[in-house]
Amino acid sequence: MDLSNSKSFSGNKFNFKNNIKFIIPSLLGVLLFMIPINYNGEITIPVAILSSKLTDILGSSLPYIIAVTLAISGIMTLITFVFKPKFILDNKFLSTLFKTTPLWSISRIVGSIFGILVLLQVGPEFIISDVTGGFVFNDLLTILFSIFLFAGLLLPLLLNFGLLEFVGSLLTKVMRPLFKLPGRSSIDCITSWLGDGTLGIILTSKQYEDGFYTEREAAVVSTTFSAVSITFSLIVVQTIGLDGMFIPFYLTVTLAGIVAAVVVPRIPPLSRKKDTYYKGKKAENSSEDIPNGYTSLSWGYKCALEKADENSDIKGFFIDGFKNILDMWMGVLPIVMCFATLALIIAEFTPVFKILGLPFIPVLHLLQVPEAVAASQTLVVGFADMLLPSVIASTTITNEMTKFIIACTSVTQLIYMSEVGGVLLGSKVPVNLKEMLIIFLERTLVTLPVIVLIANFLY
Repeated sequence: MDLSNSKSFSGNKFNFKNNIKFIIPSLLGVLLFMIPINYNGEITIPVAILSSKLTDILGSSLPYIIAVTLAISGIMTLITFVFKPKFILDNKFLSTLFKTTPLWSISRIVGSIFGILVLLQVGPEFIISDVTGGFVFNDLLTILFSIFLFAGLLLPLLLNFGLLEFVGSLLTKVMRPLFKLPGRSSIDCITSWLGDGTLGIILTSKQYEDGFYTEREAAVVSTTFSAVSITFSLIVVQTIGLDGMFIPFYLTVTLAGIVAAVVVPRIPPLSRKKDTYYKGKKAENSSEDIPNGYTSLSWGYKCALEKADENSDIKGFFIDGFKNILDMWMGVLPIVMCFATLALIIAEFTPVFKILGLPFIPVLHLLQVPEAVAASQTLVVGFADMLLPSVIASTTITNEMTKFIIACTSVTQLIYMSEVGGVLLGSKVPVNLKEMLIIFLERTLVTLPVIVLIANFLY
């Protein structure tokens, strides 16, 4: 390997200390976010365990902590929106936290109000019900609060010490031609797959803000590779009553997901996203070109060591982590509370999803899916919450093949407002509600024939 006209790995720049700066934090990040372990009979990752432990420790006080967080976010956003105080606007961090567009300001305020109403159990039943706002506040937000704490604090282990540079260089030749994405996006996918879809979105949003993804790339990664975790997939299978079919189920989901990842980014609205960077700033070390004299391995390793050398400040590590946590708590939690509650209200108390499901009836008939009418509404209701199709199907559908199709489709649809969709809206990723609905429908239409074809082989 010719390393002429370049810095040598054995030089001062890449000494033993620099190698340790890259290897130790990166391995720790991989261990925390990407290594599946069996814990209490469930396949999960260490960060999810830490999150669960924190939730247990905080116990009954957690809803009050979340309510206070929502209240602070709502009040400060309202003050910033109406009065535009100088001490917030002139402070970069506070401005990032509380200054936003009119739509997001209103959404934050509404989400904060919803959360407080649920906590106090006052207001309309359709808002505070256990199947709408009560579910979002007591079940979803308690999980997200803890996940955001550890994700915000510990994600820099994946981001800041060279792992993405190393893996990105190795996988560019796969990700670029197949998915038109940087090699580093593979980490987002693995993190989502093994951990949680929201973790993948948080990771993607941070990478987009830092200038490593273009608008198009960030939108594609978030809506295509923020996969459902293995753990949640197990829950889906158990809910619909197909416990013994997990392996064929997950293989089907994987194949259909790959097909969707190839097709959907190549059609609008994702194909129309611009290849421009957040606020026009491209990261200095984001180039994927491999210089002459380097292999993808040696170049990736060199970039990783340089990245690690830039981030050796422990104090800065924790300060950045703390800022990340506050940004997610203040910015994302109220958005999730707002949109997830509204989506579940529509799903539970209106016929909207049943009506939206009507066009799918002839499609299901064409694909010869049994109990097509009953199955049609489940295909659309997944936009509100991914578990809803399985819940509905478990009580309304008897045919096992149809149950299998619904379970697989609900997971490959990927975007659901009670979690991933809400977090996506609250992030910096450039995807709006209308686009998410269109992408959701596109993923349904693309993956459904693949899933039905496999189901016919299995049943």
